[in-house]
Amino acid sequence: MKLTTARIVQYLFLALFLILFVQTEYRGQDEINAAVNSFFRVDPLVLFSYLLAAKSWTHLLLPAALMTLATLLLGRFFCGWICPLGTTLDLVTSRIRKTAPVAALKGSLKYWLLVPILAAALLNLNLAGLLDPFAILLRGLTFFFYPLLGLFARKGWVELYHLIGERRDVLAPAWNLVHSSILPFRETLYPLAFLSTVILVGIIYLERYEERNWCRNLCPLGTLLGWLGRFSLFKRVPGGLCADCGKCRELCPTTFDRDILAKEECILCLECQVRCPHQRIRFLAVAPNRGMGPLLPERRVLLGGVAAGMLLAIPARFRPPEKQSRLLRPPGVRSEDEFLEKCVRCGECMKVCLKNALYPAAFQAGIEGIYTPLVIPRLGYCEYNCTLCGQVCPTGAIPRLPVEQKRREVIGKAVLDKNHCLPFAKRVDCIVCEEHCPIPSKAIRSREVETVGLDGIRKKVKEPYVVDEICNGCGICENVCPLETKAGIEVFAVQNRTPLPEVTEGTSQPADPYAGGGS
Repeated sequence: MKLTTARIVQYLFLALFLILFVQTEYRGQDEINAAVNSFFRVDPLVLFSYLLAAKSWTHLLLPAALMTLATLLLGRFFCGWICPLGTTLDLVTSRIRKTAPVAALKGSLKYWLLVPILAAALLNLNLAGLLDPFAILLRGLTFFFYPLLGLFARKGWVELYHLIGERRDVLAPAWNLVHSSILPFRETLYPLAFLSTVILVGIIYLERYEERNWCRNLCPLGTLLGWLGRFSLFKRVPGGLCADCGKCRELCPTTFDRDILAKEECILCLECQVRCPHQRIRFLAVAPNRGMGPLLPERRVLLGGVAAGMLLAIPARFRPPEKQSRLLRPPGVRSEDEFLEKCVRCGECMKVCLKNALYPAAFQAGIEGIYTPLVIPRLGYCEYNCTLCGQVCPTGAIPRLPVEQKRREVIGKAVLDKNHCLPFAKRVDCIVCEEHCPIPSKAIRSREVETVGLDGIRKKVKEPYVVDEICNGCGICENVCPLETKAGIEVFAVQNRTPLPEVTEGTSQPADPYAGGGS
């Protein structure tokens, strides 16, 4: 099949998305200059939900504002030329045998998704990332397909080494290249990976029933772009099917319904113009709104969607009290509410986390917090000198900070559990947490005390203690604790996440409460 200009541009943007996705990874450098967050920053749905929820502006979303203006001028071209999920659907459409369309997906369902999202955002509940096409595609790749690629590549390479025997050193340069530039930096199993995969595969499976089914009937970004596209200066002529042909219906992936062209559904793929056997199709500049039907959705759908969004804010905001003490957010996040208003749940921060500290929340923060990043110290810790998560966050929910400032950001505070910590519970020496603490002046220290061992013999044991004033809650102490199940030291969330005071040369350190006591 001959490729049109739109198809070529589609494939180029998909290739760019995948390249940026692979580059959004730790590659041995402290800076990520090009990340896949660029796609979120041109996303009008992210822009509108951010503005409504956060009630503020960020320069990071200036490209999305420009994309909104371009859509008002040109129409819904984003879906037909740029969207990587749309391109993915086009690629699989020809390989899936169609059956009868699903009637349930017709009509106003897409408005029942978009309107509640925007209404909830107005009440400071930002759930747009759950259904944003970029976020859905990125989560599926990040949580399942990319780790799976790394797993199969590593196992396959090992088998290849075994196969060629002593000549395996010849392949070492090729492996180093693949490992350093394509494969994930580390092997990780993510919570919600199965759910993310089911959603993505389900969207692709909908192509079995109708071409661009997701784009036509569900996608909230596409619906928003369709609203904006109604004001476009360009209109397709003729506006419907020609009496002697009807070829357009076969070529158009989204638009024709009962032989009528819906302007808000046209993704400007230009297939009808390029492949028209009579060369009749043109896209001409006309006055905005000329010859268009009524603005959808219907009033009852609009009012019902607004009410649904407002009602959704009540249960979605519930946060389980028993989970709050372990609700640890990435460094630089000081307000839980502000963070939830800005986060688009893309998963980029988790993908780049150097020490596997960040994982997607299930319901630890309630429905409102699903897919948002959590620090889970028992599985990983926040590297003292790493700022990657702030670099790739598309909306600034995780602020981008200099290394010096990031080191002082408080994630939580470490607390010793004397029922489990070995020096307290079993009267044996253990200073693993103190040895690994990255704070130069040590937020975890030890003192030598005389005690009675479990065998009844008096002995001296080094007991650890935490200096709260300089602990930033990075979690390395909990991560390296040698106890196999529950750690003897744990990091808990704190209300006051004010950064630690800056320590410069000559600045006095916090007083040691056990100074002079035999420490």
